[in-house]
Amino acid sequence: MTNLLEVRNVKRTFPRGSGEELLVLDDVNMTLKEGEIVGLLGRSGSGKSTLLRLIAGLAQPQGGSLTYMGAPIEGPAQGVAMVFQGFALFPWMTVLENVELGLEALGLPQAEIRSRALAAIDLIGLDGYESAYPRELSGGMRQRVGFARAVVVHPNILLMDEPFSALDVLTAENLRTDLVELWGNGKLPIKGIMLVTHNIEEAVLMCDRVLLFSSNPARVSAEVVINLPQPRDRTSPQFEDYVDRIYVEMTAKRIERMRQAHSATGTNMELAHVSPNQISGLIEALAAAPYDGKADLPDIAYEQELEVDELFPVAEATHMGKRFADSEMNDRKEIFSRALMSYVPLAAHIRKVLDERTSHSAPKTRFLDELEDHMAEDTAEETLKTVVSWARFAELFSYDDDAASFSLENPT
Repeated sequence: MTNLLEVRNVKRTFPRGSGEELLVLDDVNMTLKEGEIVGLLGRSGSGKSTLLRLIAGLAQPQGGSLTYMGAPIEGPAQGVAMVFQGFALFPWMTVLENVELGLEALGLPQAEIRSRALAAIDLIGLDGYESAYPRELSGGMRQRVGFARAVVVHPNILLMDEPFSALDVLTAENLRTDLVELWGNGKLPIKGIMLVTHNIEEAVLMCDRVLLFSSNPARVSAEVVINLPQPRDRTSPQFEDYVDRIYVEMTAKRIERMRQAHSATGTNMELAHVSPNQISGLIEALAAAPYDGKADLPDIAYEQELEVDELFPVAEATHMGKRFADSEMNDRKEIFSRALMSYVPLAAHIRKVLDERTSHSAPKTRFLDELEDHMAEDTAEETLKTVVSWARFAELFSYDDDAASFSLENPT
């Protein structure tokens, strides 16, 4: 098969407030061949969408190369279209006008623009809604307009940035099924599709190959080839085997990162935002039948209705075990507090600073500045937000959002 796209040793950085550069993508390598759907799978913030923007020519890398149909990508390339997570429709335009917009940019005759736009609307299942405005449509219908607008230009490559994540489960399932059916029947005027997702089942359902992304910085950590005929049956043992395999691959990477984080001290440890209620709920589910303390990640994900993005941080935060599940609230707080001091260096660091200060208080900036020496600003904010949430539950220390300061309610 012909390579539509080649990504070689791509590096991408973003400036930080300190004047330093944040490395987001590092040594990323991948291809997209004619006739295949490739999935980019990883947690939110791992750099998948950034890579998609580079492929679309909306940004430039600081290193490496991207080639489309044998030519370097140096700006928006004709023949590459994108479907966004948030629909990105113009609210003052009708369905037909939104779909026609991309063709008008190509300078085609008006008769051809109208004919191709109507054909795309019919293909994607919106025949009869040509004169409707986005506000009159459901979320699923608005995303169908987004698909029609992308395919109407007959792109060689269709880029999809989590296109189903803003939809309810049933609508997303219907839209996935329709898209795969159109692709399989050769009705889409597209040569290759690249799908960004954090949903493992979605990746196995739709893709020929799945590239697993690590994060901080993002790299392709593994590739899984999905050798299953379309349409695929979610309940088949073969389908479940692929889902399990990807969970294992991603879990292994996350466990290694967790070990590295636990060996870090002070402000080196990044924390995804997970609420104490999520942690408590997962511990209770694991402790109860039928798991009795042990469960496969796919099973517990389905049971708790958690995506991979949500499950891994909760699982990483779960250290307290059956004793926590069997305890009353006050005992749970004590167990949680000890776990924070043992496993979360930042929580122990904040508590130590508050203990040692005469006022038993400290401004948020005292710790935020430390965090930003080791991580991006948004990651630092999320990490501090997480520690605040956990510390409040554990009554380890207090935080006043209005004053942006930490304190001890009952200093010892």
